[in-house]
Amino acid sequence: MAEPSKPSRLAHLRALVAADITPLRRHRDFRLFLFGRGASFFGAMITEVAIPYQAYQLTHSSLVVGAIGAVELVPLIAFAFLGGAIADWADRRLVVLVTQSLMLVTAAMLLLNAIFLNASRPTAALVLLFVVGAVRAAVTSVQRPSVEAMLPRLVDRDELVAAGALGSIQMNTAIIVGPALGGVLIALFGLPAAYGVDVLTFVLSLALLGGVRSIPAPDGAERPSLRGVGVGIRYALSRQELIGTYTVDMVAMFFGMPMALFPALADRLGGPSVLGLLYAAPSVGSLIASATSGWANRVHRHGLAIVVAASGWGLAIVAFGLAPSVPLALFFLALAGAADMISGVFRMAVWNQTIPDSLRGRLAGIELISYSSGPALSGVESGVVATIFSPVVSVVSGGIACVIGALALAIALPRFLKYDNRLPISTPK
Repeated sequence: MAEPSKPSRLAHLRALVAADITPLRRHRDFRLFLFGRGASFFGAMITEVAIPYQAYQLTHSSLVVGAIGAVELVPLIAFAFLGGAIADWADRRLVVLVTQSLMLVTAAMLLLNAIFLNASRPTAALVLLFVVGAVRAAVTSVQRPSVEAMLPRLVDRDELVAAGALGSIQMNTAIIVGPALGGVLIALFGLPAAYGVDVLTFVLSLALLGGVRSIPAPDGAERPSLRGVGVGIRYALSRQELIGTYTVDMVAMFFGMPMALFPALADRLGGPSVLGLLYAAPSVGSLIASATSGWANRVHRHGLAIVVAASGWGLAIVAFGLAPSVPLALFFLALAGAADMISGVFRMAVWNQTIPDSLRGRLAGIELISYSSGPALSGVESGVVATIFSPVVSVVSGGIACVIGALALAIALPRFLKYDNRLPISTPK
């Protein structure tokens, strides 16, 4: 057999490395969905900078800034199951359009708050930040299960990994560019400009998502109820594949998410100028991994891939904690972000391949809780260890605990570890 030509080898290499854009080429509704969701997420990342900035300018208190995040976590968790039940009962596209409209209203409220109350009535402006932040979190919690449940109806089953990677590229680009643009807008034009851009992104998002075809509820869908929520929880508990995706991510984020320690670590590495780089580095790694994810479609042992990626995250965090210089610290944080992205792509693939359409919304609500609780609680864990010992000990010990936890879960959940998307889905026992 003749040896492949050099151009053929280069094409093969590009196919392995470059992100697979097949879902974008083949499915109009997926294009509208991806860009519509991306527009509003980009605006939300700008607002993620504007809200804490405004709160700090009003109070000069880091405690108040942190309290806004804590207040947002409560409705996010409280409404997750409701959002999941609604996603399995109603037209998922309609749910997304309604919740996007509500988010547009909250963005407009923040804009008006910055224009009319920020200077004249600072106490009222601060209270409104808390109220709007909680409402946005609740609406996001209701919306996200429907967003997650839409994807498998927009692309073919063998395109789910590629579609997930494209979503990760979009998300990480927004996480990197959005906050930076938000800072520039605030510095040059003030808070109203940042909130105004968020309003415009929701208008664009509604225009794009409005073009997506209707995605009605599955046949036989039941009205939202506690019994229906219980059905979703029991199904999740019956499948080791799902339990593994939830628990591995929670362990990795709880022990190995050192973001609360970045200010202290920045002092050791060079001061405030380093802080922003530390926050951005994981997303840079995630973006690079997403953009070079063509190989992911060739991986079929998704449970094993998740365990390897979570362990890679923990090892990279250990190396970050021990890094003696800024370039090395940023490199290992980027490496950790790449590992987290890989884990996320395969977790999403397992969810979309194993969950019946009638339960996708409720299981997405469970996923939202698992996704949110680990990072939210990690600050407490890392802060306690750092107070008793030191920030470096907290980072390193957390990374080690992450690796041990991921391996322990792999042993405890053999069906999760052996999950292979080429094999028929077994009936839960």
